[in-house]
Amino acid sequence: MAVDRTPVLKRCRQLGIDPVVMGINKESHRQPKQRRRQESEYGTQLREKQKAKFIYGVLEKQFRRYYKLALKREGITGDNLMTILESRLDNVVFRLGFARTRKEARQTVLHGHITVNGHRVDIPSYQVKAGDVVAVAPKAKDLLPIKEALISSEHMAVPAWLEVDIEKLQGTVLQLPSRDQIDLDIDAQLIVELYSK
Repeated sequence: MAVDRTPVLKRCRQLGIDPVVMGINKESHRQPKQRRRQESEYGTQLREKQKAKFIYGVLEKQFRRYYKLALKREGITGDNLMTILESRLDNVVFRLGFARTRKEARQTVLHGHITVNGHRVDIPSYQVKAGDVVAVAPKAKDLLPIKEALISSEHMAVPAWLEVDIEKLQGTVLQLPSRDQIDLDIDAQLIVELYSK
């Protein structure tokens, strides 16, 4: 499997992403101001795609598959794409506060520490559906990374499309997220334009 070893903060600077989106405390890392030269239309579209891929930890082949899936669904393709990305199990684990970053959430899922509707799921790209109950597996409830994540995520707001029960260490997917419920600065329409060329 391909691994991007570029430091997260450096990649955030390159793509113009706020480090908080990646689960990094802003106070502890000051970003130097950067002059950006005039970008072409293609460059702008490419940067939006790279931004989305980086935030969600998705490689090109899988991202292209998501785009084709979004294209087949009814509605606006860009909004569909963002809903598909946001509905990944690793992202839901991060949004519920069971992991400090999406990378940590991915690892938590891969190690089998997460269940969906009572069944263990170890596939980070698993697509959750409305009504799904995502929970920390009973054997993993005392793991230090999960406890640390819960402490650090106390100040984070859980999105309106999710409901979390901290006592039971589980969350419910109330509905699939609409574009306006996804608080990321990604122009998905530019990604659609890039792929439709």
